[in-house]
Formats: sequence, C-alpha cells, structure tokens
Amino acid sequence: MASRSLAEQPRRAASLRRYMLRNRPEILLVPTIFVLIVAVWELLVKLLAVPIYILPPPTEIWRAFRDGLGSGSLVEHTWVTLQEVLLGFAVGSVAGLVVGVIVTRFRLVERTVYPYVVAFQTVPKVALAPLIVTWFGFGMTSKVVTTALIAFFPLLVNVIAGLQSVDQDRIDLLRSVNASEWQIFRMVRFPSALPFIFAGLDVAIVFSVIGAIVSEFVGARAGLGYLIQVNNYNLNVSGTFAVLVVLSVMGLTLHLVVQWVNRRVVFWQRDDRGSVVGA
Repeated sequence: MASRSLAEQPRRAASLRRYMLRNRPEILLVPTIFVLIVAVWELLVKLLAVPIYILPPPTEIWRAFRDGLGSGSLVEHTWVTLQEVLLGFAVGSVAGLVVGVIVTRFRLVERTVYPYVVAFQTVPKVALAPLIVTWFGFGMTSKVVTTALIAFFPLLVNVIAGLQSVDQDRIDLLRSVNASEWQIFRMVRFPSALPFIFAGLDVAIVFSVIGAIVSEFVGARAGLGYLIQVNNYNLNVSGTFAVLVVLSVMGLTLHLVVQWVNRRVVFWQRDDRGSVVGA
C-alpha cells in the first residue's frame, strides 16, 4: 500500500500541473515572465557594460535590498509609508462613500455640490501638496490628507455609478410592500452597488500608494519617498530601485487584498470563469 501510494504521487503532481496550466495558467506564467525579465535585464546590462549609476543589474538591486533590510532602514521607512497609505485610504474611502450616498439621495446636492467636487478633482494634487504640508506640517497628517484626497474621487464616482444603476423594478417592488427608504437602501441599493464600490476601492488603494509618495517628495522626514530622495542625492541608484521594488510589492499586495475581500463579500457577482465582475 505504501509503495503504491508513493508511485501515485508523481502522477498526481503531473495531473495537478496539467490542471493548473489549463485552468489557471497565470499562476505559472506570472513568475515565469518575471524570471525572464530579470534574466534578460541582467544579461543586457552585463553585455552592454551599462554603468551601475545609469541602470544597475538585478543582482545589485538585490544587494541593496538586503543591505536595507539588514540595517533596518528599509523596514522603518516602509512602515511609515504603509501607515500613511492605509490611513489615507480609510479616510478617503469613508468620505467618498458618504458623499456618494448623499449625492445620489438628494438631487439638489448632486446639482449644486457635485460640480465643485469635480472642479476640485481637476486640480493636480502635486500642486496642492506643498500647501497641505504648509497647513499640516511635515508629519504624518499632511501625508494622510494628501493620500485621502487622491483616494476620494475614484470611490466617489463608483459609488454614484453603483447606486444609480439599481434596477428600478426591484425598488418599485419593495415600495409596493411599504418598505422604508432605509430598507430599500439596505436590501437593494447598497448590495447592487457593491461591485462598483469594490472597483473604486481597488483603484483607490493603488492611488493611495502614489499619494503617499507624492506627499513625501514634497516634505517628509521618513518614508519610502523620503528614502528615494536620499538615495538619489547620494547617487545610490541601486537603493532607489530597491525602494521601487518595495513600493511595487506594496501596491500589488494591497490590490490583491482588496480583490480577495471583493470575492468574499460580492460572492454573487461572478462571470463564467468565477472572477468577480468589476474587480
């Protein structure tokens, strides 16, 4: 029995690989493409003798990454930026959700206030960042405010679109049984808008990372944006690339977390392949 079980293990592994290639090819393709990019990058830099201060090879970036971890500076600055991202994302998301509900609930607010919101959104946040630093200082508050402003609008637009896309027949059905507006919102409007809301959250969380870095560029004493500026000043290009890798991993991880929550909350919205619509 034991020998038969051992003999079946290679066949099971081969069957699992065939299943993954057929149904989830991205699980193998994504790391394969990454390895190819790194290998070609390393090879071209070495063959073309590109100076390290122009474009460092991946091995030098990995060395800078290990040095940053060993000294603790990379972990410290990453934690600062992550706090700014999460706090700004939370504030911007709550504000976008509340304003979106108010705008769709009261037509007068949509006609009078929403144009000002759109006009404010057209102002580049890079131009506002110095003012925000002047008003709130060089600490974390100014970074959270800038991040919240950047995360606010994507969610607001999706909340409005989601709440306005509800099937009117379902609302009329609930009104025919004397359901209150709160009951209609809780049972129809909000659940129907959830795919749109999570699509907005997905965009907002990535924008939050950008917002935190932009605000750190303007004025900061810590954070990954601050670390990038220090590395650039010292011509530590490998260190800058190491920070960029950390930022990419942070953004991708937060994006995957939002998608994971989306699949479990909006479990009824799936296409034929089982992926959540709007994700």
